[in-house]
Amino acid sequence: MLAYIYPLLGAFLTILWFCLFFIWIWLLFIVFIDIFRSHDMGGFAKALWVIFLIFLPMIGVLVYLIARGGSMHERAVQRAQQQEQAFRGYVQQAAAPTGTADQLSKLADLKERGVITDAEFEAEKAKVLAS
Repeated sequence: MLAYIYPLLGAFLTILWFCLFFIWIWLLFIVFIDIFRSHDMGGFAKALWVIFLIFLPMIGVLVYLIARGGSMHERAVQRAQQQEQAFRGYVQQAAAPTGTADQLSKLADLKERGVITDAEFEAEKAKVLAS
């Protein structure tokens, strides 16, 4: 009733309801993603959760957040750590010298710039050629 007397209040309430609806949809997607990424649930349990969420979405999301909300965070952290490890492994693989010739050319470049001495160059060269 007040929203019709004060049009600015009506606009505020419309924006508020839109934001709440957006948050609701976001939570629903997060819960669905967590259900399907969860390795500690079997297929039957996942199917029951999905059916529960489809037929009673409001109650289903709230019950899921109460029942499994704490473990959602743990699984998200674990996935982030796995992704970080995979990324670091990829970067190390991509940044690593690909062959003996590359390593020797980098050593020669370091020697020419005066970063390493002749003795260090020979020692590193022997290591590279031995491997």
